[in-house]
Amino acid sequence: MKALLVLCFGFLAFAFAGESVFNGSDLSLLMSLSIAGGVVGLGIAALGGAIGMGNAAAATISGTARNPGIGGKLLGTMFIALALIEAQVIYTLVFAIIAIYGNPFLPESKAIVEAFTALLQ
Repeated sequence: MKALLVLCFGFLAFAFAGESVFNGSDLSLLMSLSIAGGVVGLGIAALGGAIGMGNAAAATISGTARNPGIGGKLLGTMFIALALIEAQVIYTLVFAIIAIYGNPFLPESKAIVEAFTALLQ
C-alpha cells in the first residue's frame, strides 16, 4: 500500500513538474490539478466498479451453488448489474475528459464551452 501511495505522489510530481515550462503561471497549476483530479476520480471509480463487479459475481456464484435451477436467471441479472456498474465508470471517464480538455477556466477551452452551450440551446 505504501508503494502505491508513493507511486501516486510520484505521478502527481510529474504533473506539477511542467509548471516551470509555463513560467509559473496559474494556468499550468489549473491544468495540473485538472489532470490530477480526473486521474484520481477515475481511479476511485474504477476501484469501486471492480469491487462491485466482484461482489456481484460472488453473489451469483453463491446463488447458483445453492440452487442450480435458477442459475440462468441469476446470470442474466448479473450481466445487467455489471453493465450498470460499468456505465458508472464510463460516466466518470466522461467527466474526467471534460475536466481535462473542456475545463471552462482555461482560455483555450472557451470555444469548446461555447460550442456545447450552442448545442444545448
